[in-house]
Amino acid sequence: MARVLVPLAEGFEEVEAVTVIDLLRRAGIQVVSAGLESGPVTASRGVVIVPDADLDTVMDDHFDMVVLPGGGPGADRLDRDPRIRALLQRMADAGKYTAAICAAPKVLGHAGLLTGRAATSFPGALDGVEVPGILYREDPVVVDGPVITSRGPGTAMDFTLTLIEHLAGAERRRQVESGLQRP
Repeated sequence: MARVLVPLAEGFEEVEAVTVIDLLRRAGIQVVSAGLESGPVTASRGVVIVPDADLDTVMDDHFDMVVLPGGGPGADRLDRDPRIRALLQRMADAGKYTAAICAAPKVLGHAGLLTGRAATSFPGALDGVEVPGILYREDPVVVDGPVITSRGPGTAMDFTLTLIEHLAGAERRRQVESGLQRP
């Protein structure tokens, strides 16, 4: 079974994080949500989430994918945390998936993971981020090898279904999607 880490920082975007965690679990994928510190984490609209763990306790665990939710303040906190950068580098070096949505692709950019790749983000989120050779797209979800990016809360479901497809296959994606009653 695939394992996914979703780091949660104060100010993360609720819709993105909860959609990722919920749908991945519906697909039978093991998800670990981890706060940057221990205890509850307050999201961008005041929703309080109790993560499964704190980041320090899972840093050395095996994960097949790391998914970074957006939300401006949350993405900024992820971007400033050296543990996140080290984790992303370790995932990239191992050829594992890294995924980010909304403002969080800038974290991938600062870590060097978007260099020479196609990617997307919330409009303006990558402004001021030096990313040599990036091919910026405005598609809802962009997949370039092991790097998967998306635009924002409105694309969170498509983003997560894409993650499911890459981790568990197209049939599992179809099964999860059919239960959602999407138009």
